[in-house]
Amino acid sequence: MEQERQSENHQKSPSKPSRAQSVNKNRKGHAASAEAISVPNLVAGSGSLDRLVDTARNYARQATAENTNKAYKKDWTHFASWCRRRGADPLPPSPELIGLYIANCAAPDTKAPTLSVSTIERRLSGLAWHYQQRGFTLDRKDRHIATVLAGIRRKHARPPVQKEAVLAEDIRAMVATLPFDLRGLRVSAILLIGYAGGLRRSEIVSLDHGRDDSPDSGGWVEFEDDGAILFLRGKTGWREVEIGRGSSEQTCPVYALEQWLHFAKIDFGPVFVRTSRDGTSALKARLSDKHGARLIKQTVLDAGIRSELPEKERLALFSGHSLRAGLASSAEVDERYVQNQLGHASAEMTRRYQRRRDRFRVNLTKAAGL
Repeated sequence: MEQERQSENHQKSPSKPSRAQSVNKNRKGHAASAEAISVPNLVAGSGSLDRLVDTARNYARQATAENTNKAYKKDWTHFASWCRRRGADPLPPSPELIGLYIANCAAPDTKAPTLSVSTIERRLSGLAWHYQQRGFTLDRKDRHIATVLAGIRRKHARPPVQKEAVLAEDIRAMVATLPFDLRGLRVSAILLIGYAGGLRRSEIVSLDHGRDDSPDSGGWVEFEDDGAILFLRGKTGWREVEIGRGSSEQTCPVYALEQWLHFAKIDFGPVFVRTSRDGTSALKARLSDKHGARLIKQTVLDAGIRSELPEKERLALFSGHSLRAGLASSAEVDERYVQNQLGHASAEMTRRYQRRRDRFRVNLTKAAGL
């Protein structure tokens, strides 16, 4: 009977669910955090408030990046499934249960793959986020979690596997393999802009021609005589990336971008879009970041980079991040300028991207008098 009354109440006032309904949804984990936003129970509903609810939900969905949301969703699904198979309830949070969970991730009792330390830490972040959306707090410093995680780090931690950098000579070789058609112009612009700007693959494909051209925009482009300025919405907020013109049209990122926009007839909306099967016309659909990464990998193969290795190993060496690592490794300028271009908060993070650098350019041993 209670369930029937709850169902009737839900049908009468869909924009104003009861407290019991909200709790039930949270416990089951079926409702997204944005959907939990509603008019307070003590306030009478109205058309104006309902519209504000929709607006607040849209903002809540954009609180974290789309890829982060997808990863956190997978983390929660995996944990909830793990709990269900063991007859446990994921809610409310239990530090003892989560300690057992991460131990099982590091040393599975089934044929499931062993997870890396970084993946386990990401899983904890995903669980903490989901608990927070449901009104709970996960104390990651609790001894049942912290001590287990410390042991996992001590036993299983490995240096991070870094993707190989695409260097200047590699970029020139990759661009030289591209055909002089619409698809070739697009890939050339992606490679050169991504390399010169030190951009993430998500930042490349999220660019729009102008400001506020589309709801899913991650930034826009403004052209000047000396180059182009990219206004990007990154992990730490908005930043500006200056890309100057190159020494020749064949490798100039700004010229490549201008050529792509001109021949693809793009003057509004996403900069990098899909093309027709015959490659003669540009479509309206934005290129996905995964597709952009595949284009980079394929061009690496076509250019014969690291050809001494089998194809599978070559593909595993490179990714969208290879462009960022390439800029960090090749630019012979003060490290501060590279750090600013990549949008890093610390020089230490920038150094992680430098695959080749003069580690002893500053010799502190001699400077200390030895």
